[in-house]
Amino acid sequence: MSRKVFCRKYQQELDGLDAPPFPGPKGQALYETVSRQAWSEWLSHQTMLINEKHLNLMDLTARAYLAEQLEKFLDGGSYDKAEGFVPEGEDK
Repeated sequence: MSRKVFCRKYQQELDGLDAPPFPGPKGQALYETVSRQAWSEWLSHQTMLINEKHLNLMDLTARAYLAEQLEKFLDGGSYDKAEGFVPEGEDK
């Protein structure tokens, strides 16, 4: 049986994560308020941002940028998209 959470992105009760995505209070907060679906979508989006914007994760500025984008993504705000990316099945 899956653990349910009230997802802050989708504003409904959905299956929760199996474990906090990273250690500490921030990871615990995400564990309690983010659904498995929203986290999976974020990981895909984050990978796209890293690749398209050539982010170096050793750079603290890049990490801060991703943390900011994560919050915007989960809160339904306006978040950055990868320039020129066209999802499969959509016209170019």
